[in-house]
Amino acid sequence: MSHRLAKGGRLINRAHEQKFTFNGKPMRGLKGDTLAASLLANGQMLLGRSFKYHRPRGVVASGAEEPNALVGLGRGDSYEPNQRTTTTDLFDGLVAESQNHWPSLNFDLLALNNLVPQFLTAGFYYKTFIQPRAFWKHVYEPIIRHSAGLGKAPKQDARDPDRYEQIYAFCDVLVIGGGIAGLQAALTAAQAGAKVALWEQTAHWGGRAPVDMVEIDGQPADIWIKTTVKTLESMDNVQLRLRCMGAGVHDHGYVLGYERITDHAPDPASPRHRLWRMRAGQIITATGAIERPLSFAGNDVPGVMLASAMRDYVVNYAVAPGHEVVVVTNNDDAYRTAITLRKAGVGVAAVVDARAQATGALPEQARAMGIRVLTGKGIRKVKGRGHVNGVEICRIDSKGTAYTEKLDCDAIAMSGGWSPVVHLWSHCGGKLLWDEVGNFFRPDPDRPPLGADGAGFVHACGSAAGAMGAVLAEAHATALKAAQALRAASTPPAPADDRVADAAPMEAVWMMPRNAEYDLRMKMWLDFQNDVKVADVQLAAREGFQSVEHAKRYTTLGMATDQGKLSNINGLAILSDALGQPIPATGTTTFRPPYTPISLGAIAGEARGAVFQPLRRTPLHDWHEGNGADWEPVGHWRRPYTYRRSGESRHDAVNREVINTRQNIGLLDASTLGKILVSGPDAGRFLDMLYTNMMSTLKPGKCRYGLMCNENGFLMDDGVVARIDEQSFLVHTTSGGADHIHAWMEDWLQCEWWDWKVHTLNLTEQFAQIAVVGPKARQLLERLGGMDLSREGLPFMDWREGTLGGFSARVFRISFSGELSFEVAVPASQGRAFWDRLLAEGQDLGIMPYGTEALHILRAEKGFIMIGDETDGTVIPQDLCLNWAISKKKADFLGKRGMERAAMTDPNRWTLVGLETLDGSVLPHGALAVRAGKNANKQAITEGRVTSTYFSATFGRGIAMGLVERGPERMGEVISFAGAGNTRIAARIVDPVLYDKEGEKQNV
Repeated sequence: MSHRLAKGGRLINRAHEQKFTFNGKPMRGLKGDTLAASLLANGQMLLGRSFKYHRPRGVVASGAEEPNALVGLGRGDSYEPNQRTTTTDLFDGLVAESQNHWPSLNFDLLALNNLVPQFLTAGFYYKTFIQPRAFWKHVYEPIIRHSAGLGKAPKQDARDPDRYEQIYAFCDVLVIGGGIAGLQAALTAAQAGAKVALWEQTAHWGGRAPVDMVEIDGQPADIWIKTTVKTLESMDNVQLRLRCMGAGVHDHGYVLGYERITDHAPDPASPRHRLWRMRAGQIITATGAIERPLSFAGNDVPGVMLASAMRDYVVNYAVAPGHEVVVVTNNDDAYRTAITLRKAGVGVAAVVDARAQATGALPEQARAMGIRVLTGKGIRKVKGRGHVNGVEICRIDSKGTAYTEKLDCDAIAMSGGWSPVVHLWSHCGGKLLWDEVGNFFRPDPDRPPLGADGAGFVHACGSAAGAMGAVLAEAHATALKAAQALRAASTPPAPADDRVADAAPMEAVWMMPRNAEYDLRMKMWLDFQNDVKVADVQLAAREGFQSVEHAKRYTTLGMATDQGKLSNINGLAILSDALGQPIPATGTTTFRPPYTPISLGAIAGEARGAVFQPLRRTPLHDWHEGNGADWEPVGHWRRPYTYRRSGESRHDAVNREVINTRQNIGLLDASTLGKILVSGPDAGRFLDMLYTNMMSTLKPGKCRYGLMCNENGFLMDDGVVARIDEQSFLVHTTSGGADHIHAWMEDWLQCEWWDWKVHTLNLTEQFAQIAVVGPKARQLLERLGGMDLSREGLPFMDWREGTLGGFSARVFRISFSGELSFEVAVPASQGRAFWDRLLAEGQDLGIMPYGTEALHILRAEKGFIMIGDETDGTVIPQDLCLNWAISKKKADFLGKRGMERAAMTDPNRWTLVGLETLDGSVLPHGALAVRAGKNANKQAITEGRVTSTYFSATFGRGIAMGLVERGPERMGEVISFAGAGNTRIAARIVDPVLYDKEGEKQNV
């Protein structure tokens, strides 16, 4: 390990060596290393190629902001592309390979792109791939698809062998970031009595403080960190998580956390990643700051890295990325790197400072150590291609046409200032301020993300808030404020005193030299991964892309896997300069979660294989399975399509069930119907807003059919609502709609009508519901005894609760078949026993179960609609002739204004009718009605479509329902439907209600 220092390395264990391979080459590292540190220790500076020009790229950072050093990890089914070496902990046996090159890392033919940068400028693909049009399919697209992407996607048949899990948790105060500011905030909140969770994305507590020469109470920061962590670990109200990243902050204190559990020590018995779904009363972001690079010619050559990163590798891992280093900066912080390098025995050729003067404590300390300081200077050009071998120095205010000096070096540490990590603050609407001193955006404490009560629930502290000096007192005050917002009673003691060296103000130098003339060939890089140069952003401004969001997409600045963590502020500065306006006027791009990429496995959790879409089974599932059920998927449920007997076809089985239900008794397992309890003083008011008709006027013991529309007026669900008492309603939904409708209710209650006193509870799986249907249904139920089920005792659209045959039951007098029908709900645990009892009692009455296909035929014969068949997301109730179910008394309901739009009131809209073929055949499902002639595009003119179509055993012919232009006005008219090939099927428009139009059978 040629670049490993003989001494130092606070995070490594020199006694524990670990072996790994890179591109098949065996290498050695130490326990505690990151993969990046081990590769650098082995002198492996070239780690990958850039996206567009395939330029050589090496490590530039030391954390999650790394844009260059991405590799593929593992083999076979465990292979995973685009993993950052800087956040990958080394373990024995690790296998890594570089990516985005051909045929090899050292010899990449696609690097020829680098010779023609003037043809690959910003937006070149918009300008290049237009003409000739015929080239797109056969030339341009194949080339683009072959070149696109960075790593290799896992093979299609690969099965991830690892396990992932998700966990739901709650806390009073969530602190994200385990640096000294985060530790102090967690300690203060916990001492105030709050339940605290502290997440740190790296493997170590303390952040940058131990590397940045911070002293706390006159001692090195390491001592305070260990003491504080030990104190927090001893507190029952504190939960600590390392390797756990705060991925995103959402409304109502909902935070996603991404914990990497076994990446550093693979263990098949444990989950690899865990996704935390945390609800927090208050959130404190102590996420620190990211050092910015500087733009100068060749700033992407392997060996050029952030000054803070070089400091990290030296202090934490005893790795010197170079033996002779040039430090280039516009601020005092980079002098810490020069001092650290000199103390570690690494040569420092010079500190090149863009400022005219460098007189602070750190520059003076560097000079006292014999380090040469060049002020008013910048880097004109980096010498070397695959690795740094020198630099040319120029005056910072020159045009860069001449250099003043050449310096020999093999590494460059650059520092363009620091930017607070404001991502989590911004995810939920927190606003930013431009800090003129630090030249960065920081959280605006007067405009925080707001909770439902109008108060801020996210707080920033430490350098994440823009405090680049002492932070403990500020973190203590922030945590105390968060705890007091939760009415914490205790007052914690004052924090320790942290000290850092005073720093002079930075100078806003974004590129070197600052007066460099516009030149497309000038390779001064902003976005290292996507190959976006200073000249690209300047070109975008010249071509009219003045919006930062437009310029971002035109140039792809900040669209790489690091999401602009290094490039955003520099890109904004260059764009602002090109537009002749200050940076705040240009603004920022949108910060979106997750903060860094998270694995798809963590997002899926246990939802894979057999439980990817868990099957839902009713209490009667086993009976159905043992009695010939032919299954049909209905959402996550499996329902019997029909019950086939030996030697019987599906068609014959369905016909048998239909005829028997019309003549005797049919039993249907209706347990899958959604059952949502809506209760509270405002329950009636709430349902009036959800349904098109009135529900608040419904009396206890009564039922009412209702329609539910979305905001656009399109029908989304229907069902029967039963009023339980003055403040409670039981809402029945479609089988596939229960979860969606329940979520829909909660969305409106939580986000819009949050002050209404309403509670919803999904009871779908608490009850088995059995439909007893047919002319002998009452006779069967009366045999069971216990309830008055006579026409007078239980009228149509009423319900009663009591005991039926010894079973606790609710009996609803409703029908979806047009026959005398009762739907009986019993506790799920008694569902199978009640079903068996009905079958035993009804043997002599011709009782027979029927499935979903018979259900559809029965309802179609009666002209009843089915959500999902007669609706497709563009249908309003009026299209289905359901005007009678739309209240004219209510001032408003969801979808009312949508229905009043011109397109919805067009008299030529397709409307529901019945259809019968002239020859009695069955129309194809979804068949389009076509009229004679062609439209302007020489296409067939459609005037309707089939929504439901079946063979009716009751009528001995095909029946159908459909939506036809002005359908009800055209009764008796024959129209033509498209069949297979070029055939046409003639069908007559008829009344959709074919069976018992007067409703005598269901009202007996």
